[in-house]
Amino acid sequence: MDSKKIPLNDVHVKLGGKMVPFAGFNMPVRYSSDIEEHMTVRNSVGVFDVSHMGEFSLKGPNALDLIQRVTTNDASKLINGQAQYSSLPNETGGLVDDLIVYKIADNDYLLVVNAGNIDKDWNWIYKFNTNNVDMKNLSDDISLFAVQGPKAAGVVQKLTSVDLTTIKYYHFAVGELAGVPNVIISNTGYTGAGGFELYVPNASAEKVWNALFEVGKSEGIKPIGLGARDTLRLEMGFCLYGNDIDDTTSPLEAGLGWITKFTKNFTNAPSLKSQKDAGVARKLVGFKMQEKGIPRHDYAIKDGAGEVIGRVTSGTISPVLGIGIGLGYVNAEHSAPGSSIFIDVRGKSLKAEVSKPPFV
Repeated sequence: MDSKKIPLNDVHVKLGGKMVPFAGFNMPVRYSSDIEEHMTVRNSVGVFDVSHMGEFSLKGPNALDLIQRVTTNDASKLINGQAQYSSLPNETGGLVDDLIVYKIADNDYLLVVNAGNIDKDWNWIYKFNTNNVDMKNLSDDISLFAVQGPKAAGVVQKLTSVDLTTIKYYHFAVGELAGVPNVIISNTGYTGAGGFELYVPNASAEKVWNALFEVGKSEGIKPIGLGARDTLRLEMGFCLYGNDIDDTTSPLEAGLGWITKFTKNFTNAPSLKSQKDAGVARKLVGFKMQEKGIPRHDYAIKDGAGEVIGRVTSGTISPVLGIGIGLGYVNAEHSAPGSSIFIDVRGKSLKAEVSKPPFV
């Protein structure tokens, strides 16, 4: 199957973006080098085109009930203009996806889901829509730009009269930006470097992209690819669906107990509750390499005696720290911060230490 193209595909090709298939889309993985792009976001400002992400509109008097039914977090606590990190549990103890729930207004919500799971998530939520919630899949209509870095707010502020200082973390505003009305300006970054996500109708995507690069020139703004997105999120210890969480990992094993609220009834809640009460057998941990080596996805994790106790789910060299960092599942008894573990890097057991993210 051919990869789908995001609306600004040709713009990225012109900018020298190396395009690769990712989650069913043709996406820019890098424009210069991963390290240069990573440091641009940590030190100044960069823009990710993440228009491959999925957006579902849920409206009507029963919209909240449906969201409460299919997600682990408690969406009844949301106020207008607030967003919430959550997950969609399946019926067998794992996760359909992780997502962000936006409360636009009473009876009006936007769910933002991972690109590779758009159809799966839509069908899953639709299956539970027994009370006529007005569901619309807007994924093909919306472009999404993540403007990230310590100088991001200053750049975005030049394009809007919305006071960005009033948008707290995991909150958003809807307003005019670069002359485009009704842009969602959201403070829900995936890099830990600060900044805003801009949800824009496809027809205005190029206009907003060009405006950002025009006003950001003096700050050295650059386009950033998926390569740096991965190393940035890993330095923060943020999960990536398909790597660190999937259909077989429970939110409790993944350290997502904080978004799993047993004060309401949701899919598979009783079985997750008994898992919580019994304690999980394995846990997702962060670790830092104590010896030189790159931990890669699916490398074995061993104890001091050489027994396999888990697997690496994500790993890289941290551009900021200059050492290998990673996430992986280990048997619960090896999960305490400070524990010594060993990563099997091409037949060599290299020492690492369990370390609670963020790493930088």
